[in-house]
Amino acid sequence: MPARTDSFDLGRLRLTSGEGRRLVLEVGLDPLQFGGETYAITPEAVAATLDISRTTHNGFALRLRFDASLRGPCMRCLEPARPAVCVDSREVDQPGDVEELRSPYVEDEVLDLRGWARDALALALPVQLLCRADCAGLCPTCGIDLNAAGPDHAHEREPDPRWAKLGELKFD
Repeated sequence: MPARTDSFDLGRLRLTSGEGRRLVLEVGLDPLQFGGETYAITPEAVAATLDISRTTHNGFALRLRFDASLRGPCMRCLEPARPAVCVDSREVDQPGDVEELRSPYVEDEVLDLRGWARDALALALPVQLLCRADCAGLCPTCGIDLNAAGPDHAHEREPDPRWAKLGELKFD
């Protein structure tokens, strides 16, 4: 297993313009708060591939890739969910006057790998974390799990109160 790294000194690689390196590092990930719930990340430390290349004018082009899965409640039925996420993130850090070319994760040639991995994971998450792709959720009337209830689960509809006066009409 690679060495655990939360930050990485890019300067110690002594890359020249156009030169690059690929490293496999172990990055720790903290649980995520998502939709009011806490999702544990497994494994807590992932093996991440970090591609680093030196650009002209002492900048860096960076790419981070790793796989992780989350453990927490399904957003539809509240049963345990374990979605897997593949992260592929890129950053550019080009010193100079243009703020858009500065990476928020690089300061004085030190890369905040843990912060970047956390943010990249959060951005790679699906809109809803589900136990399975076809999760039916909970019945809005009685709260039963519709995945287990079967196709015959139904409730009688309440009449629309806007039409209640029509029920008082009497035809002779």
